[in-house]
Amino acid sequence: MNTSFSRSLKLLRTEKGVSQRAAAGRLNISQALLSHYENGAREPGLDFVTRACDYYDVSADYLLGRTMVRESVQDTDAGRYDASGDNDNRLRGSASALMSKRLLNNSVTLLFDLLDGFGDRALTAAVMRYLSAAYYKVFRILYSARGVNAGAFFSVPEHLYAAAAEREMASAEMQARAALAEPPARPGEAGRVSHESLNREHPMLAPSLLNVLHQVGDRIAKTQL
Repeated sequence: MNTSFSRSLKLLRTEKGVSQRAAAGRLNISQALLSHYENGAREPGLDFVTRACDYYDVSADYLLGRTMVRESVQDTDAGRYDASGDNDNRLRGSASALMSKRLLNNSVTLLFDLLDGFGDRALTAAVMRYLSAAYYKVFRILYSARGVNAGAFFSVPEHLYAAAAEREMASAEMQARAALAEPPARPGEAGRVSHESLNREHPMLAPSLLNVLHQVGDRIAKTQL
């Protein structure tokens, strides 16, 4: 069984906010055995995989690392919810593209809801700078993919834009960190982002954001192996 399983198993337990001992009890195994599964030291049987899927409310494909989309997200109202208000389910592309669009729409909406709670204009401006630079890079890639001359539209030359965009994103990240280092504009409301608060305060949006975070985390982890 690949390392994605052990990583997903541990992440799901952490997200659920339960101890290894408590999870082991619910999964009808010893804490030592669950530790071996989470560390990749031993491989479980099918019965355990089935119990784990039921306990964490995910599909076997997700738990085994075969897909980045949880079955529970797709099959609930939260999975069908689109914060953009675009409820047109006609596919202009693949089902995967439609789900990805919803995940990102919901994640961006939740992000700016959180920024509003921080009440910090400098932080919001920094995040906007960072995201805008990412969009810029994506569209430069799309323009250049078929040999289109983008010089008439983009002011930064083709051979310079990638490094320039990276610098813009790095500068925006520094601006965001500097803003967060300052005392919060709204004491008591800012700086308390957690799985629990996201799920409690944004039940329709949090599953999408957590799904995106897990996707990126899995990809980063794989490149470090």
